[in-house]
Amino acid sequence: MEATPLSLRGSRRDIGRALGELARPHIKGLLEQSPTWFALRRWRGHALLDQLQQAAQHYLPKQWEELCGMAEGMDMPLEDALLWNVRGDLLHRTDDGCMTVALRHADGSRWIAHNEDGDPFLKGLGRLVEIQSEDSPGFLCFYLPGSLPGYTFAANRAGLVQVVDNLRIMRGGQGVPRMMLARAILDCRSLDEAQALLNKMPRAGGFHHMLGAVGDERLLSIEATPERCSSQPVTTLYGHTNHCIHFGARQTTQLVTTSSRERLERLDVLLLELHEQAEASELLDILYDTEATLPMLRTDPRDPDGENTLASVIFRIDDEQCRISVHDRSRTPCYQQDI
Repeated sequence: MEATPLSLRGSRRDIGRALGELARPHIKGLLEQSPTWFALRRWRGHALLDQLQQAAQHYLPKQWEELCGMAEGMDMPLEDALLWNVRGDLLHRTDDGCMTVALRHADGSRWIAHNEDGDPFLKGLGRLVEIQSEDSPGFLCFYLPGSLPGYTFAANRAGLVQVVDNLRIMRGGQGVPRMMLARAILDCRSLDEAQALLNKMPRAGGFHHMLGAVGDERLLSIEATPERCSSQPVTTLYGHTNHCIHFGARQTTQLVTTSSRERLERLDVLLLELHEQAEASELLDILYDTEATLPMLRTDPRDPDGENTLASVIFRIDDEQCRISVHDRSRTPCYQQDI
């Protein structure tokens, strides 16, 4: 992974175009080998794709403008760029994974640790990008070619931190695409604003959002699906993989893969051994754990969900700043910065 973030500035269209240009050398190869893209192509011209576009244009016009710019930068038809960015709204099984651990430390700091899992083709192609548009706080994120920023891990200049875990929701809704909603969260200036946005928006798909903020003692686990938006505060220790687990989750029509279930079970065991004074190295031990048959650190090309760990991150948030430490399968951060 390139250690130095790439800085992008300008209008929404300009930023989208620059992100598309970053993706252009890789996007054709990514899609040609992707089972997800093979399954998506039948949705071209479908009325539901039109509904997703209309919802995005109506509710999230700024994020829509970025997607239009991205399509231009990739030299890709807008319909196909949209199709790739609504994959989890149309399909209940995609190769987007991830897992998250959250800790409220005894010293008052808040910690979020996260494995970003995805298509093994993308290993080494992710890029740290620092984005500053004309009408938002700006943010640092992990960008994967062809996908809008926001659905991986990020921290913005207002002090808001977001990491996202895939949820495999089997009954979609008529609302905004989940990746555009995750991108819109990065324009929020507080935890309350982000929570309100997730609550009020009609949602076409589902994500788990772990949110924290500088100067706010809370950590929030939010499962946002077409059917419900459930918010749960982290008291001390918490873990999440790729299915809904909040109270009432049984009402959610979802696919729970063996990997997601077994990683969560292993996570529950590891969290019992953790303590509220844990340090970054102990959180990294969890992210890199390989003791289970289906491990936290995913490197097997035959992974049953078709996912490998592309990057890992640890955020330490306190009342004054956020420190981000990004790891590339190494105990030494490849990037570390106070935001």
